[in-house]
Amino acid sequence: MAEVKPVKMRTLDMAYIALFAVLIAVCAWISIPATVPFTLQTFGIFLAVGVLGGKRGTLAVLVYLLLGAVGIPVFAGFSGGVGCLLGSTGGYLVGFLFTALVMWAMERLMGKKLWVLALSMLLGLVVCYAFGTVWFILVYARTTGEIGLLTALGWCVFPYILPDLIKMALALVLCRRLAGVLKLR
Repeated sequence: MAEVKPVKMRTLDMAYIALFAVLIAVCAWISIPATVPFTLQTFGIFLAVGVLGGKRGTLAVLVYLLLGAVGIPVFAGFSGGVGCLLGSTGGYLVGFLFTALVMWAMERLMGKKLWVLALSMLLGLVVCYAFGTVWFILVYARTTGEIGLLTALGWCVFPYILPDLIKMALALVLCRRLAGVLKLR
C-alpha cells in the first residue's frame, strides 16, 4: 500500500490565505444596499483565486465564509452568522465558494494563462449567479411567497452583470501584476 504523505502548508501560504480572506471581508463592507447588496466581494474572490492560485484562493474564500458563519461581521452591511448564509441571499455567498472551485478546476485543467483565468472568472460568476438565484427563489418562496425566475433575475442578477464584469476586468489586470510581484503562481 502506498504511503499517504501529509500536505504541508507553509506559514507564508497561511498568511496569504488569511490576508485575502480579510481582503474579501473589506470588499464586502464596501456596499450599496439593495435586495442583493452591491459589493466588491466578487472582485475579492476573483483577486484571491487569481493571485493565490486555485488551492490557496479557494481556501481564502472558505476561511471568509467560515468567519462569517461563526458570526464575525465579514459579510455585506457588517453582518455575520449562519442566518446570513441561510437567508435569501445566502446562496450568493455560498456561490462564491463554487466560483473559486470552478476557477481552481479550470486552472488545473487548462493552465494558468490569462485567457483561462478570464474564462474561469466568467464561468465561476455564472455558477454563482445560478446557485444564488435558485437559492433565492427557494428561500423567498418559503419565507415570503412565490417569485418567478425573471423577477428573481431582475432583482438579483441583471443589475449586477455590468458591475461584475468591470470588477472582473480590474481583477484580471491586478492579478497579472500582483502574481508577478508576489511570485505565487
